Amino acid sequence: MLNFLARRLAQIVPTLFFVSVLIFSLQQLLPGDPALVMAGEERDPAVIEQIRRQYRLDQPVPVQYVYWIKGVLSGDFGESLRNKMPVRELIAQKLPVTLQLGSMAILIAFLIGIPAGIVAAVKKGSAWDYCANLFALWGISTPNFWLGIMLIFLFSIELGWLPASGYVPLTENWRASLAVTIMPAFVLGNAIAAVLMRHTRSAMLQVLESDYVRTARAKGLLERSVILKHAMRNALTPVITLGALELGTLLSGAVLTEQIFSIPGFGKLIVDAVFNRDYAVVQGVVLVTATIYITLNLVADIAYILVNPRLRG
Repeated sequence: MLNFLARRLAQIVPTLFFVSVLIFSLQQLLPGDPALVMAGEERDPAVIEQIRRQYRLDQPVPVQYVYWIKGVLSGDFGESLRNKMPVRELIAQKLPVTLQLGSMAILIAFLIGIPAGIVAAVKKGSAWDYCANLFALWGISTPNFWLGIMLIFLFSIELGWLPASGYVPLTENWRASLAVTIMPAFVLGNAIAAVLMRHTRSAMLQVLESDYVRTARAKGLLERSVILKHAMRNALTPVITLGALELGTLLSGAVLTEQIFSIPGFGKLIVDAVFNRDYAVVQGVVLVTATIYITLNLVADIAYILVNPRLRG
């Protein structure tokens, strides 16, 4: 296990370096000039020149990268051109919001998708299997924005059970926080649950036909023990990867849902930064997102080993 972790950690450093170079290089291809955006409507040449010197926009791209990566390594992602705030503070404000939303969505997806996939595989060809596949088709094909609007109409306007929009931090009031995020979390988790159900069903069907499952049944073990101890443990390996990748996607791709429910999250931050040519924010957010993706992949690999002991060698 320790050797595996050492190898993976050794791979993370060059990967992050390559990602940082790619992010900074592609950033230069965005249309528009950030100095002109900051200068405002008057666009005084003297002001523009001062902005270029202040933010080192007059330096060659490699020199700009060196200054930027030095700041990143010391925890300084630069300053937002639009908000005049350190990017680190903006990320610290927005990331916990999307982390909470994404974690709740993944939890909902796991609680719905995995049991539904297992039941559909065990009861293959039955009404349970048909209903689970119907749910998967509905979850995949239902647009998030439509489902979000319908949930707001039903639970907020008609029934008055949940708030329609906004955000309350967990540390401020956990009950209000859960109440305001449960609907957007379900909207995001619904589609993921459908995908997880299909993958879990497919993996379980393959495992249930394997030799060691037949052997376990031949030994006279209870069917519940065969399914939960032998089949499910091995079938969950590909599902773990999918869950980790979907969580990473949620942290950067929940923009539409955050917009519908007026949640000030991470996705909206990066979209606003791209439209405003706020280079420092885009670079910082994308780098943090890439780091989260890499970390989640490492966590998934560790989970593989914990779930399937045969991979420890």
